[in-house]
Amino acid sequence: MDNINKSTPTEQDVLIGKIKLLSGKTETDPNPEELESLRKLIKKNVPWRLRGYFMAYLLRELTKNNKNDNSQRTRVQKSKPISKAKKPFADTNIEKVTKPVNKEVIKPKKEKELPQGAKTLYLNVGKMKKLYTRELSALLQEKLNIKREDIYSIRVHDKYSFITMDEKNCEKAIEVLEGTDIKGRTASITYSKKK
Repeated sequence: MDNINKSTPTEQDVLIGKIKLLSGKTETDPNPEELESLRKLIKKNVPWRLRGYFMAYLLRELTKNNKNDNSQRTRVQKSKPISKAKKPFADTNIEKVTKPVNKEVIKPKKEKELPQGAKTLYLNVGKMKKLYTRELSALLQEKLNIKREDIYSIRVHDKYSFITMDEKNCEKAIEVLEGTDIKGRTASITYSKKK
């Protein structure tokens, strides 16, 4: 007969179990839209370098409240037998942390209606080359001799950008900017295949 050492779990083991349980619940949450809106609120209001500490703080507060609730419950309920097995985290105050978000606060962005004859260009330079919307707008205005109002939209992504303008300005942009140096990269500018 093997003697198996059954030691009681440490506080850290219990915490690890709670973290894994919450992580699993996150993946199977029935309301991912609410989680997404909360995630956006956290992203907007907590600096990225503090987000890990923010989560640690929430976990500490959650477990502290849980311990306080349990200690009060054990004093009051010593004489009462426990009839049903408790669900994990059933007595925590997680509702306080994840209360519903006002749906009107986070509105999906409406895309602007583009004028007749507007075309979108693809440019192979983006944020990774430190190109930003304001700089690209100024470059287009200078090189094409146009006004800011002539550029309908500029979307700068990590490795590429999209520029929407009138078709004649698009033709001019392809003519003038193709093969030029933009932020240390040879520009390739064509009509976008995406609508």
